[in-house]
Amino acid sequence: MADTVAESDLKQTPLHDLHEELGARMVAFAGYSMPVQYKAGIMSEHLHTRSQAGLFDVSHMGQAILVGPDHETTARALEALTPSNFVELKLGRQRYTVLLNDEGGIIDDLMVTRSVSADDDGRLMLVVNAGRKDIDYAHFRTRLPDNVRLEIVEDRALIAVQGPEAVAAVAAHAPKAADLAFMSASSMEFDSIDCHIARAGYTGEDGVEMSVPAGAAEPIARALLADDRVEPIGLGARDSLRLEAGLCLYGHDIDETTSPVEGGITFCMQKRRREEGGFPAAERIQEELRDGPGRLRVGLRIEGKAPAREGAEIALPDGPVIGMITSGGFAPTVGAPIAMGYVPTEHSELGTQLELIVRNRRLPAVVTDMLFVPNQYYRKPKS
Repeated sequence: MADTVAESDLKQTPLHDLHEELGARMVAFAGYSMPVQYKAGIMSEHLHTRSQAGLFDVSHMGQAILVGPDHETTARALEALTPSNFVELKLGRQRYTVLLNDEGGIIDDLMVTRSVSADDDGRLMLVVNAGRKDIDYAHFRTRLPDNVRLEIVEDRALIAVQGPEAVAAVAAHAPKAADLAFMSASSMEFDSIDCHIARAGYTGEDGVEMSVPAGAAEPIARALLADDRVEPIGLGARDSLRLEAGLCLYGHDIDETTSPVEGGITFCMQKRRREEGGFPAAERIQEELRDGPGRLRVGLRIEGKAPAREGAEIALPDGPVIGMITSGGFAPTVGAPIAMGYVPTEHSELGTQLELIVRNRRLPAVVTDMLFVPNQYYRKPKS
């Protein structure tokens, strides 16, 4: 979880002083000083998010904007680098995608939002992973056409509020947040502060991610934490929450050697793009969609209480090693150890019996759905 970077070289988010005031244990992560946990501990923070609402500082993530002369031009430029459909992305909607290298590997996974306002036509907002910002931005600059440019946003913070009470807590200050559907976004005021709020997140729970002026981040966080339903949550619980939701962590479950088909994230590829191609390594990815890849990311339930961490080997029962764990740990909501990793496709069927090698011991495990805990994303009832 933590990086080996000198403390003096670490960047700080606008909420750094508040983290220290709240008693957070700070660690180096993606070049930033970040809270890994608070006084209550990772288990308590995890369960509180599942039952009420957790506040996460994700200001280390990169925020940027693609700017072109009109929506179609900007969308086409982004489609040349990703396998997702942005031309048909509606106003006020958000989409998960992956930036691909020329071999079909994943440079990064990111969120893309089209403004709800037609006045912003030609602008697409991006949120990228903290540890990949410089790589992503350089890739965009060398691959974008001359009439589309990348603008890096330096003066904003990003706050996530997740859990069944998250939207209600935010809506007490920003009433329009309650009107958002899952993967939709809009500009609105939070206690008279202009913010951009998306109904999305990284925990499997309902919730929002809020792009706010850097100078307003602490007042907004304090206002939310004054609500008894909201507690501060660190990187430790963020990781266990996303693992239970079967969500990828870049650099662990997906990287530049992984295709979106191998990673099991083909939902980011809409029908038109699957059929037309027009993105890097389209032939490889279309072939994998048609014939299946050589390996697949799978979920694993482990017998007993001992967890298997990243790097543990996956083997056939009493047989050879066939894969490796990419994420693993104890799942507080499940009450058992779980993991994700890659195995040959012929061993990826649900119910397949495998073994995980941990400290020279073989632990029985079974391939299971990666959605270890059902997601609670909000979708408006159809009228």
